[in-house]
Amino acid sequence: LIIETKLDKKRGIIASVLIQDGALKISDYFIAGLSYGKIKSLTDDKGKSIKKVGPSTPVEIIGFYKMPQAGDYFQIVPDDKLAKIIINEREDEERSKIIQEPSLSLDNLFLEIKEGKIDKLNIILKTDTQGSLDALQEAIKKIKIENEEVKIVIIHSGVGNITETDVMLASASQAIIIGFNIRPDTNIQKIAKSEKIDIRLYKIIYDLLDEIKSALKGFLKPKIEEYVCGQAEVREIFKIPKIGSIAGSYVLSGKISKSDNIRVIRDGKLIYEGKVSSLRRFKEDIKEVNADFECGIGIEKF
Repeated sequence: LIIETKLDKKRGIIASVLIQDGALKISDYFIAGLSYGKIKSLTDDKGKSIKKVGPSTPVEIIGFYKMPQAGDYFQIVPDDKLAKIIINEREDEERSKIIQEPSLSLDNLFLEIKEGKIDKLNIILKTDTQGSLDALQEAIKKIKIENEEVKIVIIHSGVGNITETDVMLASASQAIIIGFNIRPDTNIQKIAKSEKIDIRLYKIIYDLLDEIKSALKGFLKPKIEEYVCGQAEVREIFKIPKIGSIAGSYVLSGKISKSDNIRVIRDGKLIYEGKVSSLRRFKEDIKEVNADFECGIGIEKF
């Protein structure tokens, strides 16, 4: 049985395991929850490297291909081929559960409460500054709920952008993620979509609080889906007389068009939001620029 797991920068994934029956040795193949691997190292409770271990013995194991969970059963299998087959079946089973059981979102919150499926709203809160975080935590705590059986619980909060860890925590705890004045990158948005996690982004505190209140009462307006046309990285800033600043950029994905609305994001924080005023390549005005090309982007009033 896996008691504890941790990630060491030099040694990789390490799991503390209590052997309940049988024996383990170096090079054994194993499965544990949704993880599998081959034992590369065994360390006893005194920190001594060993080659074999028997029943009723705690031991640290290295050799996992991905992080297991505390409480997972650890089992030895004949080879990695069987291990992969078993893990694939377990992953398929988990995916089918996700499809059958829609995750929590502000859109379906009232229905879930009405049907008695949940008695609390778990929130992961991420903001751009400590001042915003403190203000929002206090404001959310003061939200009055008509149904006294339902509680709002901030299970995690922090300053900075939304991370993969936040998404995984939301998935494990059936929480929604609220971001204030931040913008998760494309990779995080993809992970959240695959995990069916509801991420809500706000720039105004009152909008955030009103949506939570409306969701609890069943009056939430439909969520507007946003489509990201493209992303560009600013490589250099050019000061052009009578025009202003031009961002010398490299288009990372999608395409940038002259008619686009645009956001300027620095270190995960939303700096400015406006429209593209000019788009140029090699001193020529153009309508759009595709991925893997450089361009100069001007932004209205920025």
